[in-house]
Amino acid sequence: MKQITNTVLMIRPVAFRMNEQTAVNNYYQKVIEGLLPATVNAKAQQEFDALVTKLRGVGVNVIVVEDTETPNTPDSIFPNNWISFHHNGDVVFYPMFAENRRLERREDILDIIEAEGFVIENCVDYSSAEEDNLFLEGTGSLVLDRDNEKAYCALSPRASEELLIEFCEDFDCAPVIFEAFQTVGQERKLIYHTNVMLSIGSTFAVLCSEAIDDKQERKMVVENLKADDKEIIYITEKQLNSFAGNMLEVLGAGNKKYLVMSTAAFESLTAKQKEQLEKHATILHSNLDTIEACGGGSARCMLAEVFLEKRP
Repeated sequence: MKQITNTVLMIRPVAFRMNEQTAVNNYYQKVIEGLLPATVNAKAQQEFDALVTKLRGVGVNVIVVEDTETPNTPDSIFPNNWISFHHNGDVVFYPMFAENRRLERREDILDIIEAEGFVIENCVDYSSAEEDNLFLEGTGSLVLDRDNEKAYCALSPRASEELLIEFCEDFDCAPVIFEAFQTVGQERKLIYHTNVMLSIGSTFAVLCSEAIDDKQERKMVVENLKADDKEIIYITEKQLNSFAGNMLEVLGAGNKKYLVMSTAAFESLTAKQKEQLEKHATILHSNLDTIEACGGGSARCMLAEVFLEKRP
C-alpha cells in the first residue's frame, strides 16, 4: 500500500455558489455580500485554474473534468466526497447528505479515468443508504491511513457509524471512531467532515486535537497516530477555521512529496509548524478564498486521489 499518489481528479465548476442545502451543518460557509453568482463562479474558476497550474507545475498528474450546466451541482468542485479510487481496482460511490450533491455522481467520469489508462475492476456503491438517511461522504468523512489500514472518522450527520463499519469490513481496515466539535456562537457543534480537522500524510499527521472534546477519544486518536510513527503537528481551532487541517500530501515529479493547502491555511500556521511540515513535504499553497467562503471546503476537498493501477 502507499499513502500518497501522483494522480488526482479535479472537477472544474460551472455554477459554483454557496449551497444552501449543505449550509445547515457546514458552519464554514458564508454568503459573500454584493457578489453576483456569475462573479462568484468566475472567481472560483480562477482559483481552481491557478491551483491546477501549480500542481501540474511540480509534476502532479491532474485529471480535470468540466462540470456540466445541468443538473445544478453548486458543490461539484469537491469530488472527494462522492467518489474514491483504490489500489485494488475498486471505485467507491458514497451516499451524500444534501440532495443536490447526489447529482454530482457521474458514471461518465469512470470512462474518463479509464481513458487515462487506469484499470477499474469493480464498483462499490453505498449510495442506496441515502434511502435510510445514512451518509458517509467519501474522504471528507473518512481520513484513510492506507499504509496502516485504518479509517479515521469523526461521526456527524454526514458520517454514519454503521456505514463506516461496513466500509471498514469491505476494505479490510480498522475504524478509529470519535466525535469532533467546533464552537459556533456559544455552542459546541459537530464538525461536518473529518478532513477539516485531521490530515494524514506518509510520515506525519496534522491534527486539531482540541476539537475532540472527549478526553478518552482524544487520547485514542493520538495514540493510534503515534503507534504508526506519525509525527503529529497540532493545530488550534482558530487555525482549523482557516482550513489548516484541510491539506493533502501528493507526489510530484521524481517522487518528491508536496503538501497542498490554501494560502489562508498556510498563513495561519506558525513558523514552527511550517518547519515541522517542511521536514516531511514541500508546502504548495494557493489562494482559495472564494471557494473556502462559499463552499466551506478547501484544497483537500478539491482533490480526489486516484490510486488505481495503470494498464501495462
